Amino acid sequence: MYGLVNQALEDFVRRGFGDAAWKQIRDNAGLNLEMFVSMDSYPDEVTYQLVGAATEVLNLDAARILEAFGEHWVLYTAQEGYGQMLSMFGSNLEEFLLNLDNLHSHVGLTFPALRPPSFQVERIAGGHGLLLHYRSERAGLAPMVIGLLKGLGRRFAQEIDISSGTVSYDETGYIQSRNVTDPPRYEDVADDLIRNAFKKFPQQK
Repeated sequence: MYGLVNQALEDFVRRGFGDAAWKQIRDNAGLNLEMFVSMDSYPDEVTYQLVGAATEVLNLDAARILEAFGEHWVLYTAQEGYGQMLSMFGSNLEEFLLNLDNLHSHVGLTFPALRPPSFQVERIAGGHGLLLHYRSERAGLAPMVIGLLKGLGRRFAQEIDISSGTVSYDETGYIQSRNVTDPPRYEDVADDLIRNAFKKFPQQK
């Protein structure tokens, strides 16, 4: 992942839990880096290790951390100079979601090593909501999508309810469906995916 993601994670921890918490997380993750460079690409396991360490230091499960971070990500990128670009791809939540893949293609011009997720949006019959299909080659990050949706709801001043859909796996990666209509809930299978992902990238000693 690009350093911008890890910078945002650092900002999320420092703002919410303090500098000491971030230092402890960084140390527990076995990282000697003092800072991340936004345009540099880092191995995915760096981010997984940081989130894994955060679960221990903050005493929160990974799903809660990822959801809160997803919401922070929307606000952080807007503050870091990407707000105007975000505005190019939608003036409301539905329009923005329909253009997410186009947004990532545009971002890829600046970040050539980007491996973004893919999103497909379906309108639910009767006009009562949207069904969002999320596909990523990276396991365990589906709860971040909930946070992203909440952050986008704040950005567009639109109240949203989110319910979990199904999680399945195919040759291209993990697929998470989100129904943006009903009260939020978590699925055990999503938590299992997260735990398995962090086991795949154990912390360095």
